[in-house]
Amino acid sequence: MSGDATTAVLDGLAGIRSGVEEWYRDLHAHPELGFEERRTSALITGNLRRWGFSVTDGIGGTGVVGLLANGSGPVVLLRAELDALPVRERTGLSYASQATGADGTQAVMHACGHDVHMACLLGAARLLAETPGAWRGTLIVLFQPSEENGAGARAMIADGLADRIPTPDVVMAQHVFHALAGYVGTRPGPFLPTADTIRVVLHGRGAHGSKPESSVDPVVLAAFVVLRLQTIVAREVPAADRAVLTVGSVHAGEAANVIPDSAELLINVRAFDEDVRARVLEAVTRMVQASGSPREPEIERLTSFPPTVNDHEVTERVTAAFKTHFGEAARTSDPLTPSDDFSEIPRALGAPSTLWVIGSTDPVAYTAAEQTGTLVRDIPDNHSPFFAPVLQPTLDTGVSALVVAAMTWLASDTSPS
Repeated sequence: MSGDATTAVLDGLAGIRSGVEEWYRDLHAHPELGFEERRTSALITGNLRRWGFSVTDGIGGTGVVGLLANGSGPVVLLRAELDALPVRERTGLSYASQATGADGTQAVMHACGHDVHMACLLGAARLLAETPGAWRGTLIVLFQPSEENGAGARAMIADGLADRIPTPDVVMAQHVFHALAGYVGTRPGPFLPTADTIRVVLHGRGAHGSKPESSVDPVVLAAFVVLRLQTIVAREVPAADRAVLTVGSVHAGEAANVIPDSAELLINVRAFDEDVRARVLEAVTRMVQASGSPREPEIERLTSFPPTVNDHEVTERVTAAFKTHFGEAARTSDPLTPSDDFSEIPRALGAPSTLWVIGSTDPVAYTAAEQTGTLVRDIPDNHSPFFAPVLQPTLDTGVSALVVAAMTWLASDTSPS
């Protein structure tokens, strides 16, 4: 039975557990920003080659692909991300990051869990490499650069990813978040929203702070626009649809007694539906242009993430395998509002795909916060400087989920899909 084959692969987990934890601590302590992940890529490349993978590095800059052919059968691609965030870590962990970016000044932290993703995928790759008798087919492990700005998947695709690997039968990935450690969540259909980051520059007319009547104050224009933007989701998006609009940065001027010439806004828009996305983006443009700026405002799209829409058949197949292996810890997840560029890869490769989530919060801390209704306040979310996944059972769950999902196709007694 395929379950027996999966068990045969996972029997090795106890023997590599300490190694997976060490990879995680090392990656967490040495984060690198997007397209700067040279040390990270080298660590991954060295391990994969040691286990017999054929490795191609430098795809899309710093991306790594490992391929392990093990007879005829399905081609399964598993993906993880390499990059960290420009965040100064405040977890107090003994292996907390002290790293800076390439400029030597910007603090860097794995505040989104990509270190978990990489350590788990390395663990799954090693287990599958060491048990060739349990499966047949081709395993592709893909480590993608620069997910945080939505550029890494496209960079690998533009660098000829499709010509460097066999076409996969299925593409899969996972993401850690602040749920209870041990939890595994799947969902067919729309799962993660689109995300667009927009830079707006409102032009005014500067003046001395003591003579505001001589100015067109861009700070006032910006305040007006920020308040108007908050009405889009509340008044222009139907209640049955979901969208999020956040003004994450407002900058204008350098001194209290000088009215500046311009103000800059950074706006983030998320939606689960392309039509809703288009309506919200149109409304942003309309409201910015109606700001009263004496010069045409500048509106620039900085990043753009596609929606993550899980293939129904693939997700149902993976979900059934997770329920068998994890029991009640495997559940249906609600749609989540963070975004990911994962779906760029299966779309470019013409393959069905699914992405699931795993929990990372210490069970004692999570249960206490849940009982007091303080989950939002007390449990750090992804991108927080306090985000610190508990090592176990988070890592064991992540390794196991990848193996179980891959073996749903690769188990030697399972017919190719």
